[in-house]
Amino acid sequence: MPPSSSSSSSKSQPVRKPARTDFQPDTGTISAGVYRNATFGFTCKIPAGWVLRTEEMNARDDEDAGASAGKSGRVLLAAFSRPPEARAEDVNASILIAAESAAAYPGMKDAAQYFGAVTEVAKAQGFDIDGEPYGFVLGTKTLVRGDFEKNVGTRVMRQSTLVMLAHGYVVSLTFIGGTDDEVEELVQALSFAVTTKPAR
Repeated sequence: MPPSSSSSSSKSQPVRKPARTDFQPDTGTISAGVYRNATFGFTCKIPAGWVLRTEEMNARDDEDAGASAGKSGRVLLAAFSRPPEARAEDVNASILIAAESAAAYPGMKDAAQYFGAVTEVAKAQGFDIDGEPYGFVLGTKTLVRGDFEKNVGTRVMRQSTLVMLAHGYVVSLTFIGGTDDEVEELVQALSFAVTTKPAR
């Protein structure tokens, strides 16, 4: 066997590089009412007539947390059944998808551990957790899901948050509605593409 040259072999054979800490996920695209994210391999249908507030929420987060906010976390999709400032009797249903660097949570090994942070934020907004987080199968993907509810006068707000770990990020997918059926309909609009790579 002839001696290999490191300079020639590195050009002819692809070298698997270690995961980069500065990896930036795809922010996704919206076409024909469907949000698609290639990095995390999912699509989410947005109900017709909903209002998008993704850019505004990222701008607000950057102002609140400083310039470093964009490096550790990002809102990928924020969609509401009506503009947040518009008041009405019914619950303003919403979809909020965000990706946050897992490095911000040292020692976290699975998505269930992220629910400490999810529950803290939900409680600060007046929500109560409805049972313990649990494994939730959606198509080919298993995520961890937590359900919350909040009494707001004459009605109840319901929230379900699904969490997964991927590419060094914690991805949270939150759905809010006025009934369990409404929330479930929003959750079922989420779809994961079949991947040829083994799940890690």
